[in-house]
Amino acid sequence: MVLKKEMVADDVLTLARQRVARLFDEFDRVSVMFSGGKDSTVALNLTLEEAARRNRPPVDVVFYDEEALPPETIEYVDRVARDSRLALRWYCLPVQHRNACSRKAPYWYPWAPESQPLWCRTLPARAITVLSGFNRQPIPECNALIYPDRAERVAVVMGIRASESLRRYRAVAQKVEDNWLSVDPLAPHVTLAKPIYDWLTPDVWSAPRLFGWDYNKTYDVLSRLGIRPNDQRVCPPYGEEPLRGLWMYAQGWPDLWRRMLERVPGASTAARYSRSPLYAFGTVEKPPGLTWEEAITKALEQWPAAQGERIARRIVGEMRQHFEKNPGVEIPGSDANAVAGGVTWQHLLTVAVRGDLKGRRIASAREKRK
Repeated sequence: MVLKKEMVADDVLTLARQRVARLFDEFDRVSVMFSGGKDSTVALNLTLEEAARRNRPPVDVVFYDEEALPPETIEYVDRVARDSRLALRWYCLPVQHRNACSRKAPYWYPWAPESQPLWCRTLPARAITVLSGFNRQPIPECNALIYPDRAERVAVVMGIRASESLRRYRAVAQKVEDNWLSVDPLAPHVTLAKPIYDWLTPDVWSAPRLFGWDYNKTYDVLSRLGIRPNDQRVCPPYGEEPLRGLWMYAQGWPDLWRRMLERVPGASTAARYSRSPLYAFGTVEKPPGLTWEEAITKALEQWPAAQGERIARRIVGEMRQHFEKNPGVEIPGSDANAVAGGVTWQHLLTVAVRGDLKGRRIASAREKRK
């Protein structure tokens, strides 16, 4: 069930401040998950603002250093770390990250010791490299380790906004009350809070200008490259969606770029062809002489067994959902012939080719069809 939007009288800044204040009222600890990006910058400053009002410094801040980051991002995080109002934990761990550059190596691990000769940067002086119980899991699965005291009720403030993708919109559109709060299923004492979920990109950039907040100068470089504000990202560009922006690093940070090309398998190929059908960019066409089912099966066979099975389950789930919403309606071939709430064979083939191990391609494709 996805609920419809409803307009309210209060502005998004007022509502975000009210939400952050509530976190301080109801939780033992309020921690900020900080990426160095524009959204987490707003979340961080709103939290600092409320902590100062209550005289409750320092604010706990968690930063996962993803290694393949522009120097401006690292300089910004370092400035934030020096703020006496907060206590920043700078983790440099080999967390599992998606590598959409290669089907044979679908994941990469920043700061992995065995890859040290290929690291994009030297290890920061503030780096925390050991975390009890850590076993190379993805970042969202680390909260039980980052906040080990299960007797402590923790609110983790995140700069996640519904307008960034249909997937994120659906995450906050399935309940009326407290839709911006969710319990971490792997750490029930941790609540994930999204106080700026209803902000738009212009709102996010208005706040630093209005209040004089510091920000990540990576965005200035991206603006000079002609990247639209809605498309600007400061995360490593190896994932499915960021991959199409891999070229930006060659123009914006050529020294870093040379290291990035060697860092993960397939990066040099993706640098040339990420905006082509080879990486499912644009419209993916069915090879001549094959049915849609045969084309999808052939694409799935290119993946390692574990990833291929995972992608196949996702495709089957999409097909099942189509028939539940549209009884008796066959799946159409082209995206141009999609029916409400359904999928197309062309879309499913795109998922099979690209992989979508993070579940983003499905949301993205549906959003474009609306």
